Amino acid sequence: MAPDAQTLPARSKPDATDATLIFNSKAGGSTRSSPDRLVEALHAQGYRPVYRATDDEADLAAALEDARGTVFVAGGDGTVRAAALHLAGRGGVRLGIIPMGTANNIGRTLGISGEPLDVIAGYAGAGTVPLDLGRLVAPWGEDLFLEACGCGAFADVLAEYDPEGGKSPLRAAGALAATFTNFDPLPLSLTLDGQVQPQTPYVLVEVMNTRATGPRLRLATTADPTDGELNVIRVDAAGRDGLLAYLAALARDSFEELGSVQNDAARRIEIPYVGQAFHVDGEVRPAQPGVTGEVRVEVWPGALAVLVPGREEAGR
Repeated sequence: MAPDAQTLPARSKPDATDATLIFNSKAGGSTRSSPDRLVEALHAQGYRPVYRATDDEADLAAALEDARGTVFVAGGDGTVRAAALHLAGRGGVRLGIIPMGTANNIGRTLGISGEPLDVIAGYAGAGTVPLDLGRLVAPWGEDLFLEACGCGAFADVLAEYDPEGGKSPLRAAGALAATFTNFDPLPLSLTLDGQVQPQTPYVLVEVMNTRATGPRLRLATTADPTDGELNVIRVDAAGRDGLLAYLAALARDSFEELGSVQNDAARRIEIPYVGQAFHVDGEVRPAQPGVTGEVRVEVWPGALAVLVPGREEAGR
């Protein structure tokens, strides 16, 4: 359903040279460059960047309050997410991603990868695309996500996964596959764009905006965060595959091809809530035993503009 990064929708020409640089010194790849070198590289591309140090959420909010033009975020998915949520729905500003984390799920889905200075050089011939977000209303409140939200095995794994042990995609894939083997599935009847689905015992339900989530688990290899839709990935417990099959599929980027996996595109999803744990990107919403209701998820099409490298030259 989604094109590769090379065939993303037509890009509009950017026109902003004002820029703000957000740099996360705690990101896994932060030693690969420095704010001074990034500022210098942005100047070479014709931007007028201002570096803003952000040590916490309050600093980030202050740095972005009056930001205009392009906000370059040098960091991992968590930093990109935090900045994107501040910028969503605002006019006169776009997001430029300089991936410096471990997973970089957002950048990779958009075809943005490489060393920080090389990424900036690639922005010489770049335009903007509309980046979707996901938003949901649930018993615990309202949330926004860039990558994914969901319940089942991965939410439980994320609750137990220790990022201090290293954000290893292999370790995470092993934990997820092992959980599949013993997980007590939830019988749920989802509603996709108004169409009620048969009640099914699911090992996993993931509403994906990007192709991967968490420590680079590529559960939706056809997802496109610029197409105005979300991908609903489900694993049917009744036909679940074996441990080795899931590990091999994740390694081959063929998770969606397994017989127990279903992938549907939808703009609006309702998921019954029976107290189960959920995750929203990398954050866990703990289980609430005895609480019932519904989690309503919908796409927010083109919530913000994002800068994407391209082959053509684009004027600013």
